Amino acid sequence: MVEVRRTATEPRRKPKQERSRERIDAILSTTMRLIGEKGIDAVTMKEVGALAGGPIATVYHYFPNKSAILAMLYERFSEVSRARLTDILADVRKAKDVIAAADRLLDDYLGRVAGDPAIQDLQNAIQADKALKNLDIAETRHQAKMFCDHVTALIEPGKHEQFERMVLLIFQLAGGVVRLALAQGEAESRQTVEDYRSIIHTQLRLFL
Repeated sequence: MVEVRRTATEPRRKPKQERSRERIDAILSTTMRLIGEKGIDAVTMKEVGALAGGPIATVYHYFPNKSAILAMLYERFSEVSRARLTDILADVRKAKDVIAAADRLLDDYLGRVAGDPAIQDLQNAIQADKALKNLDIAETRHQAKMFCDHVTALIEPGKHEQFERMVLLIFQLAGGVVRLALAQGEAESRQTVEDYRSIIHTQLRLFL
């Protein structure tokens, strides 16, 4: 018999019934609320269980540790990000639309992170946890590929591979730029974002 190994960030059980899904939703929403109120480090599994309406054993029934909860929260954040990316790319038909789409993606991401302290804390925690950081890199690769697959026909022939590498860098660096911008004063923050936007425009024009 082959032993299936489970990573520390995977949930113990997949929700198969409506009641289980509701329980997991309650755990996730409670955790996200607590993160926004007090920060990730101050959130405990016991507190999550109590405020989610059940004993701590119920939380451990689905999640082996806090990292597993954070991984699922990140997965749901990523699902929303993919959906929004798909919507924005739907408007790309000409070369000039690629830069407009890049602007919308940057503004959308900045707005989501800046508008929710819990997302900011979640993003910071992802970077601090090696397993979760690997999830983030894999997700970045996936979303960068979505972008490239949609606009490849508009890219100068012979430069597709180089374009894919550049887009991956743009997507990955966006997280760091947004974190920096949110740590700065208003004027400096705005300038940081605009400087990064200018870099994106310059790089995209090399291929369009």
